[in-house]
Amino acid sequence: MAGFLKVLLRNVLQGPSTDPYPLGPTFSPDSIRGKVVVDPTMCIGCGMCVHVCTAGAINIQHNENGHVITIYRNSCCLCANCHLYCPTGAITLTDDWHSAHEQAVKYQQIEQQHIDYEPCLGCGTPVRVMPLALVSKLYAGKPDVDPEHVRHLCPRCRQMEDAVRTYNLQHPEAPASGNDEA
Repeated sequence: MAGFLKVLLRNVLQGPSTDPYPLGPTFSPDSIRGKVVVDPTMCIGCGMCVHVCTAGAINIQHNENGHVITIYRNSCCLCANCHLYCPTGAITLTDDWHSAHEQAVKYQQIEQQHIDYEPCLGCGTPVRVMPLALVSKLYAGKPDVDPEHVRHLCPRCRQMEDAVRTYNLQHPEAPASGNDEA
């Protein structure tokens, strides 16, 4: 009995050992997986997140003005595959794990971003502007490339500019304009 009273007294003097949640703030570990968010400046609409989503909670709808990426939080199983496989790092998981909601609003629990297309600087085709960080990484070590210009080109125009640049590097005696007229 004396051992029990000793433990009881120690616990009374020490106070509660649990978090005060929901009456106060609580501790969230650094590695907790919370709500999924999309950075619209980094998303290129490749659809990799849709392919790897275990729960089928991600949808991308393309139209003539751009694309809309929707993440249904009610379906998301927080596996973090979308974050892991996103080539541009556009998808992240926050530490906000508070996802309790009423049944009536379960279909409103979504993350949705609209990503608009812009005309290509080369041909005018509507294209998703590539993130500057991605273009800078792709063309690192090439001082003759302007990343700000390249990111506003469609894949076909980007490929053509790369081909002309490569040709001019291999044949410095060739005319800079690419015309053979004299």
